[in-house]
Amino acid sequence: MATAQLQTAASTTGLGGPALRSFFKIADAWSLSEREQMKLLGLESRSTLQSWKAGRVAKISADTLERISYMLGIFKAINILLPDHDRADAWMRAPNTAPLFGGRSALDRMTSGLVSDLFLVRQYLDAQRG
Repeated sequence: MATAQLQTAASTTGLGGPALRSFFKIADAWSLSEREQMKLLGLESRSTLQSWKAGRVAKISADTLERISYMLGIFKAINILLPDHDRADAWMRAPNTAPLFGGRSALDRMTSGLVSDLFLVRQYLDAQRG
């Protein structure tokens, strides 16, 4: 789906609110700081994050919707690979020797600010699932 179509879908069908609610549930499960949440959502403004947390969502950008989509896929994949929720959640912060991570955690890679890093982590986990 093209970016313009995603943006239209996000604003006209009300995907922003449900997507953000799902994101914040994952953020709670992973004990993400506000800074980490902002990086993952591609936000610069803490007030926007606070507004979204309070449920005040007019619309979200296609970029944000794409980021949340990757986060949902990452959450699902890690919980399939590691069915113990505590272990799955801990994996996000654990150092990882896989070449993609270079000894850093998946969360370190994901909070670079680049949407491509979310894609790469999602792709890595999907490959691990087979």
